[in-house]
Amino acid sequence: MPILQLQYKDKVISKYRVEKGKTIKIGRRDTNDIVIENVSVSGRHAKVEPSESGGFLLVDLNSTNGTFVNDKMITTHELRHGDVISIGKHRLVFGYVKGEARPEIVSKPEDEGWMEKTMVLDTEEHREMLARTAEELRAKMTVDKVGMLSFLAGAEGEFPLTKKLVKIGKDSSNDIVVGGLTMGKVAATISMMPTGYQLSFVGGMTKPKVNDKTVKESVKLEEFDTITVGSLKATFLLKG
Repeated sequence: MPILQLQYKDKVISKYRVEKGKTIKIGRRDTNDIVIENVSVSGRHAKVEPSESGGFLLVDLNSTNGTFVNDKMITTHELRHGDVISIGKHRLVFGYVKGEARPEIVSKPEDEGWMEKTMVLDTEEHREMLARTAEELRAKMTVDKVGMLSFLAGAEGEFPLTKKLVKIGKDSSNDIVVGGLTMGKVAATISMMPTGYQLSFVGGMTKPKVNDKTVKESVKLEEFDTITVGSLKATFLLKG
């Protein structure tokens, strides 16, 4: 099982096992699995859950100050060995232990000393790592058809899912904007994964539905699935 190592000012506070099939909740409230007592951390800040690739997905829960991975703000992110998650003034370092099998998408060159050292990347190294990761991901993509949302209600026409991450919610910065008092700023995301497309619930009182079933975490989309997010309703299609 991989480990999340909680750090504050380069000091290791605690370590948490990431178990398959279980979700780890992170936030300021004591009901979370990883409690970070800091005013910059939301009560329900983020979660780590199993992904369709066999690895783990980090999801921001519409937090006030955001969730960052390797200094970049994320909504959802497929975790890789050595990723540094920043939440408030704390950091969580994600990594697989020596000899542990890793899903192909999260594998990186061996760095068995990750537990003993602080993960700090300079700007040039960070850019090179991101470029390599993007190139490896493109080479491993098995999606040979582009996803498409064909709107049935709340909008007209079609929306091609050509971005790696499509955000849906009431904030104007989203790719698809859906109004409503109970709609989250970012209510849901559709991620392009190596094995297809995945819809994830992010935040707000209005949860997305797939084929009239409420999505509490994430679900892999199949062609002709009906997606509902508040007043928005669409059919998921695949086009070659």
